[in-house]
Amino acid sequence: MRFKTYSYRFAEQVLNSKLVSKTQIETIIGSVKVKPKAFSRPELNEIFESKFTDHEWESQPTVFDEPKDPSARIDFMKGRIGIEVGFGHSSFIGIDLLKFQTLSYSNLDKIDVGVYIVVTNGFRKKLCSEYKQKWEGSLTFEKVCRYLPHFRSAIQVPIFVYGLEE
Repeated sequence: MRFKTYSYRFAEQVLNSKLVSKTQIETIIGSVKVKPKAFSRPELNEIFESKFTDHEWESQPTVFDEPKDPSARIDFMKGRIGIEVGFGHSSFIGIDLLKFQTLSYSNLDKIDVGVYIVVTNGFRKKLCSEYKQKWEGSLTFEKVCRYLPHFRSAIQVPIFVYGLEE
């Protein structure tokens, strides 16, 4: 699968300092070879779950050290990199970004950079119209890139965004 990228707060430089992990993330994304007709949100999430855990990424670690809120989880974490796969509704952008900030050096000090994996607007439209998948309202690469600068005072952790294309 091809992708676009966007670097917020020098995230690309931080990821380049962790080049083995960055290469692994890009290899995983590039290895997704499912026919678009099978690209439902749950199926694509399962594919990423399988591929990241096969590469020893911790799946669904809790954001907080205390287990009082088991729903506060990030999708994957390894080597001070947190990954959120954002195929849900676009209204979840704030929650996802706060997970990165909470896990960052300024709070829990568990990650140095967040990685956000979303679809591009063009790919989402194609999935909806051409392949009749239910991706309406899902978060897109373009929306994340448009919103992140508005959160500059609240989200200080570097975030690297991958926008999936066909």
